[in-house]
Amino acid sequence: MTRATHSSASPLTDLAGLPPVVTPAERAAAGKAVRTRVPRSTFASFTLAADRPDPIDLLLEQAVTREPDLIPIRHSRMAASPFAFFRGAALPMAADLASMPNSGLRVQLCGDAHLLNFGIFGTPERRLVFDINDFDETSPGPFEWDVMRLAASLVLAARERGDKQDFINKLVLSTVAAYRESMASFAKMSNLDVWYSLFDVDQLFSELGGASHAHAGTFDERSMRKVRRRDSVMAAERTTETVGGELRFVSNPPLQVPDSSIIDSLYSYSLGQVHTNAELYRRSLSPERRYLFDDYRMVDSARRVVGVGSVGTRCYIVLLLGRDSKDPLILQVKEAQASVLERFAGKGAFSNHGERVVVGQKLTQSASDLFLGWTTMMMPDAGHRYFYLRQFRDWKASIDYTQLNGEGFLYYSRLCAWALAKAHARSGDQIAISAYLGSGTSFDKAVLEFSLAYADQTLVDHQSLVDAIASGREGVTSVPEIV
Repeated sequence: MTRATHSSASPLTDLAGLPPVVTPAERAAAGKAVRTRVPRSTFASFTLAADRPDPIDLLLEQAVTREPDLIPIRHSRMAASPFAFFRGAALPMAADLASMPNSGLRVQLCGDAHLLNFGIFGTPERRLVFDINDFDETSPGPFEWDVMRLAASLVLAARERGDKQDFINKLVLSTVAAYRESMASFAKMSNLDVWYSLFDVDQLFSELGGASHAHAGTFDERSMRKVRRRDSVMAAERTTETVGGELRFVSNPPLQVPDSSIIDSLYSYSLGQVHTNAELYRRSLSPERRYLFDDYRMVDSARRVVGVGSVGTRCYIVLLLGRDSKDPLILQVKEAQASVLERFAGKGAFSNHGERVVVGQKLTQSASDLFLGWTTMMMPDAGHRYFYLRQFRDWKASIDYTQLNGEGFLYYSRLCAWALAKAHARSGDQIAISAYLGSGTSFDKAVLEFSLAYADQTLVDHQSLVDAIASGREGVTSVPEIV
């Protein structure tokens, strides 16, 4: 069965956006034909739509479904810099991208593919790998949306670093070229080889760890040993205390607030369910992982504030114990709301957005968390909500782009492009996309022009948020002392 002939029962039907084709040559021809309808140079032109929604209005629209006491934290974090604003402004950018022509070559998008949503984590086989690590907005859509968001984030991050314009141009062109070249490589691979592709951090260490690529200490053996110690044991040491002989989460409001009612919610029933919410999560795991999960017991829970764009969505951590108090497991229980892409690229196949996140992650990521699963919960103050669960800490680390020298930043951005191309090759028609992109630099140059223009617009939008906070606009507040 080819990529474009999924059965109608598949939740990923028509991801590629192409008519049914059989041979690689036909798939390539179909992709190349898209150039006639949407020339690659099309993406260079970014102008604001006449009916462009106010980005601040969109942020306030999102605030309606979030925890109101956390919204000031979100606004404060977004107001910190243009890049910080960009990180939280996935919805405004989705609206802007939707106002432009698109290729129609659909993949499972990350949906928020900015520079800091790539990183290092441990696989169930205990390998350190580099990949996309945020899937809250994942949904089917045209492949170039992810590429354009990554490129714009690079411009903003490089400006924040103080890089010169010539270097910024080189950075974006190199990154988009890496995406195009990686897609060309995936187009030549067997289906299995595409799915087996992953980037082991040992390779990252050997290629990026030298002084010629990064400042000393960023990728040395000592730093990698530290990453391997970032697990549930270390997380428990930093987030819990012993109370009456039992481990309990510490209180650090508003960033971490113990709340044992979350466990009660997990072991209750949501409307129409025949299983508890915890059992629904358990059933989302594969049988052998259920067996492991059953060896733990839940002992405490807390609300936890994370990220920038996610602030205000309901996020909790749950403490479980295995054989004894020295065998902790901390799971993150994170709310999944509708993807920002759905109103523009079409509603997804999943009514449970926790399931949407989990399926999208497993589809595009080379290896996923051992405890990745989904459930629902009926929240006393917010009604029926969707959640996904994963380990809170499991060899997770981000690369500090501010500490890389120019050569290291170029390498790192190309690595992000490889991971993005791999995700798209797994979920879309890599042959058609590669044929559309071609071997020249037309697409690269177009995305560069777009990214520079969009970064300029982000400066304007960021200032709008800063001004809204300063003027006391209704609903727009900040709490700078805790960010």
